[in-house]
Amino acid sequence: MTQDEMKRDAAWAALEFISKDSIVGVGTGSTVNHFIDALATIKDDIRGAVSSSEQSTAKLKQLGIKVLDLNDISELSIYIDGADEINGQKHMIKGGGAALTREKIVAAVAETFVCIVDSTKQVEVLGRFPLPIEVIPMASSYVSRELKKLGAKPVLRQGVITDNGNQIIDAHDLQITDPLALEQQLNNIVGVVTNGLFARRPADIVLVGSSDGTRVLK
Repeated sequence: MTQDEMKRDAAWAALEFISKDSIVGVGTGSTVNHFIDALATIKDDIRGAVSSSEQSTAKLKQLGIKVLDLNDISELSIYIDGADEINGQKHMIKGGGAALTREKIVAAVAETFVCIVDSTKQVEVLGRFPLPIEVIPMASSYVSRELKKLGAKPVLRQGVITDNGNQIIDAHDLQITDPLALEQQLNNIVGVVTNGLFARRPADIVLVGSSDGTRVLK
């Protein structure tokens, strides 16, 4: 089974967690694209979706799924999204697609966060995947200097502007043994909008696509 097939299996397995007449939070990325395809098959059974990126919004609308503004709803029962890395505590690195800030907002609102990944995304210690950090453009040099003090190698992601009009710095060479503490520490750097560590709000359920099928981790 290819990696893309494992992603697809995990994405389609997420349909089992969606209740009738619910509003579904939808993330961003290659695995989520499979999930949006799956969601389209039950679009008449849901009230609509809240999207974490312009990219996902476009695909949802293309498939006839109603997209709602997060400010217009009072509750969100479920959020489905992928991850670039995930550890055994369901802490994640996200933001490879530069949508981390909106993803973190939707995840914070959702009652249940279901993470859909293929088995290559599972790690013991986060940090092999460079940690994305969204920054206000005028602060990029300052934030980079602060990241170096933490032992990271900061690299500005060239040619990328987020949906919020900001830049992404990828922090390489970090071994993240305390994701909770580092998430807060990075957010305290002036000029950082947010970072791609999802530790304060980890996944509730992880669906792991593998060559042996999709496993459910709770």
